[in-house]
Amino acid sequence: MSLVTTEIADRIAVVTLNRPDKLNAISLDMLDAVIDAAHALKGADIGCVVLAGAGRAFCAGIDIMSLSSLLGQDMEEVLVKRTHGDTNRFQEFALAWRDLDVPVIAALHGACFGAGLQLALGADIRVAAPDAKLSVMEMKWGLVPDMGGMVLLPPLVRGDILRRLTYTAEIIDAAQALDWGLVTEIADDPLAQAMELAIRIAGQSPSAIRAAKRLIGEAETEGRADVLMSESVEQAALIGTPDQMAAIARGIAKK
Repeated sequence: MSLVTTEIADRIAVVTLNRPDKLNAISLDMLDAVIDAAHALKGADIGCVVLAGAGRAFCAGIDIMSLSSLLGQDMEEVLVKRTHGDTNRFQEFALAWRDLDVPVIAALHGACFGAGLQLALGADIRVAAPDAKLSVMEMKWGLVPDMGGMVLLPPLVRGDILRRLTYTAEIIDAAQALDWGLVTEIADDPLAQAMELAIRIAGQSPSAIRAAKRLIGEAETEGRADVLMSESVEQAALIGTPDQMAAIARGIAKK
């Protein structure tokens, strides 16, 4: 049985964590399977990605037992060495989804802990079920978030909230996660809502969606002058393209 499945239809890729008997806890093999699934979508003819979890949870975090194989190894080699550009293997697990050139929507239900939360944070949008439970869980094991969380969390939550979540490892419900900015919205059927959003996004101009994702990423990390220049460069490249002309035609037809 594949630890991660990918199904593509109508320019939407649905990527599902598929270890339901373990609440999709991330073993080292599954870690690599998630990375491979993201990398396989680079350059694919898709307009949107939906991330989901099979069974009763999105992802209960790292399978601690699987980490026992790392004991005794040189942690400089395992963690400090860069294996994927500016990330290590564990950081690439979450950031590979943020680095895709199309939007990613995570559909969350049940447990979304530790590695699972950081994976969800790699998505552009998070739709949570009312029963979803979220936690920055690493402090429970005497660890710090190290799978991209310190890149992905600060733009979403206030500093004091980030500190509280990290220091306490407390589990919060979907309503609190929405209030604090960890999730985008709550839906009774998060996968159905994620698919509805994906259909709307995939129906937009492909080049404009990719440009928008690049631009938003810069807006979150770069200074005013750089962002303003990027706005102009992206727009100049879009105006007059077939995608943009088709978008104008669709807009006129709706009036």
